[in-house]
Amino acid sequence: MPGPTSRRDFQALQNGQFVDDGGQTHDLVPASVIASVPAAKEAAERYGREVRFDFLDDRAVLAMLYRRSQDTAKAGVLGCLFALPLFVFGAGAWPFWDLVAVEKPRSFQIAFLVADAVIVVGLLVALYLLRRRSLLDETNRNMRCRARLYRKIAVIARNGGADVPLLYPHYGMYITSRKFFPEAPEHPVPVLPEGNGLT
Repeated sequence: MPGPTSRRDFQALQNGQFVDDGGQTHDLVPASVIASVPAAKEAAERYGREVRFDFLDDRAVLAMLYRRSQDTAKAGVLGCLFALPLFVFGAGAWPFWDLVAVEKPRSFQIAFLVADAVIVVGLLVALYLLRRRSLLDETNRNMRCRARLYRKIAVIARNGGADVPLLYPHYGMYITSRKFFPEAPEHPVPVLPEGNGLT
């Protein structure tokens, strides 16, 4: 069962929908719509063989987008926690320099620059270390790789005349989404009641 942070994602999944990076809920474009464009169908089959995934299975795609949304939400929480101090010690350093530090002795200016740089670099390193396990996790990387390829398939379908919304599936790209790890375990399939949008 999902935890509290994924309740909204899970509710959308129950309704055959998914949640994007901005927290908005969207309907899945059915595989039949994507497959109606021969080039998109061919790409879905080709990419599917490469990453061992059926891009024309609505249930599998929704489960993959559910995991992608959970992954993004976890990163978003950390991003929010680090955004304020990074802004204060990053962008906020310039006004402080202009209004205060330029009037101070040279030793104060050097100490300020060093301290500010150490804090900003420390925050970035801490953020990386907190995300490192997830970023390097091969199961998560496979999910991101599949999400990236699904986006490419959707673009091919839209360019071929299929009724696919602009920006669908409404999420950004992952840095760690290029390589597929065939030996990595799969995420467990979300357990849903009978009669939901995934049946």
